[in-house]
Amino acid sequence: MPELPAGRGWWFEPKLDGHRTILWCESGRVRLQSRSGRDVTSSWTDLARAARQLPAGTVLDGEAVVYIAGQVDFSAAQARAASSPARAAQLAARRPASFAAWDILAHAELGDVRSRPYVERRALLLDVLEDVGPPLQVVPATDDRDTALVWYEALRAQGVEGLVAKQATSTYRAARIWRKVRHADTLDVDVVGFTGPRSRPRALAVRLPDGRTVLSQTVSVPVWREVVARLADVGPGRPARTASGATYEAVETGLVAEVLAGTTRHGVVTVTRLR
Repeated sequence: MPELPAGRGWWFEPKLDGHRTILWCESGRVRLQSRSGRDVTSSWTDLARAARQLPAGTVLDGEAVVYIAGQVDFSAAQARAASSPARAAQLAARRPASFAAWDILAHAELGDVRSRPYVERRALLLDVLEDVGPPLQVVPATDDRDTALVWYEALRAQGVEGLVAKQATSTYRAARIWRKVRHADTLDVDVVGFTGPRSRPRALAVRLPDGRTVLSQTVSVPVWREVVARLADVGPGRPARTASGATYEAVETGLVAEVLAGTTRHGVVTVTRLR
């Protein structure tokens, strides 16, 4: 069984396997932003259209996901995110996306609500999306640990990759402040650079939770193609070295990679995908 936090004040949400996305509802337009700050509206135009019914001043955090045969399909979401606007529109027509909202950063009437406790923000989120409906939906949440354990096992067949545990009193901060319990033994790490040319990165320089910066093993073709797409808006880098002396080009990517946890002990990590 998973090691979920125990004690008073913990809430649990299913962790959907999609692309982390901030949804901004501004006067006259909707904008979607990746966790690295890139404008990704052209990849998720179906979600942008659906969000036009939200009041201006609303900002939501969540996952852009694609369901295939009733299951969350990360590869389908990844294909959308890495496609040109024209190709993304074609994919949207065949496989519409959903936005699984799990937090609210700004409220049309109350303004910035990030400093409010999780339970207050959760109530505001439910109120904002109450009459909206699919494809914009609030992820389920429970403060009952036994229910969360049932979710952990039962929802796996639907492509849910685990649970996220949050404290009832926690404020919203941009850093990763919640506990993630996944079925797979993986970690999220910050991408701080790469080796090889920008047109074909060979390995990624990642910062591990213990502060070490190490090089990954050679990344797969899908990973390097997505890295290339996301480096398009990143400025020039600088030469840098890991603690072991390996050289790489350091850049402020804002990217997060998922790596196999067991490989980090040896300082050469295996990247499974970008988050």
